[in-house]
Amino acid sequence: MPLYGAVELGGTKTLVAVGTSPTDLSTPRRIPTTDPGATLGSVVEYLNQFQLDSVGIASFGPVELRRHHDSYGVITTTPKPGWAQTPVLETIGNGVEVPVGLDTDVNGSALGEGSWGAGVGLTDFVYITVGTGVGGGAVVGGRSLTGLGHPEMGHVIVTPADGDDYPGRCPYHGVCLEGMASGPALEDRFGSPGSDDTEATARDLAAHYIAQGLRNIVYTLAPQRIIIGGGVSTMPGFHDKTHAELTDQLAGYPPLPEHEQSGFIVPPGLGELSGLAGALVLAQEAARTFQS
Repeated sequence: MPLYGAVELGGTKTLVAVGTSPTDLSTPRRIPTTDPGATLGSVVEYLNQFQLDSVGIASFGPVELRRHHDSYGVITTTPKPGWAQTPVLETIGNGVEVPVGLDTDVNGSALGEGSWGAGVGLTDFVYITVGTGVGGGAVVGGRSLTGLGHPEMGHVIVTPADGDDYPGRCPYHGVCLEGMASGPALEDRFGSPGSDDTEATARDLAAHYIAQGLRNIVYTLAPQRIIIGGGVSTMPGFHDKTHAELTDQLAGYPPLPEHEQSGFIVPPGLGELSGLAGALVLAQEAARTFQS
């Protein structure tokens, strides 16, 4: 039986595990994401304990995914200190000496949900994470969407809510979806989670902005379902409130009853394993590509 390595490379922590599916995945090894040498070195050291057929990496970005590009597999202009221009694919590939697949962390989560979670049976859906940042991955026609770069759904334009004069947390755009609805942006306005009333107010404001972003995505990609994960989405009632906000903002256009059904906006079916599950999908694809 084949054995795959799965790497979820995040801005704060990196998770690495081995297996063939979420049901037989080993207990993930947690590695602090410090400098590239130490972090990727620890990943390679862990993976080399096993006889692997291939490895998949779901990485924070921006990351170059165009295979013909000179910088393919490189984290490019990230604001994370020390990580700009890090050749993630080459470093891990040279370390493990097996085929390696790479995609963004959110595309990876979407692929994982499509194989084993809330996207099973669907060909076109979106995975959104709302946490330290806001990001989105899309599956279109059964494959993750990339082109000239990869989707940056957290940076779509939103309109400030009535009475919200917050200037926005995003260092590039100020008032964009991430700038207004990410965890740090909410903490700037409301502090750390406190009373139920404060949390409900923060949730409602986040849902209002996320729904604005989702309206853009619905009209652009026409997804069959939207999966929302990340720390902000765990606030009680978040998914229902976001769905209600989106329904209001769509205003009945297009007149699709699916948009109003309870299964249109859902939490991840795999919980916190979405990213590692997606890395397994990438590893499987890398193994097939190598064999062909």
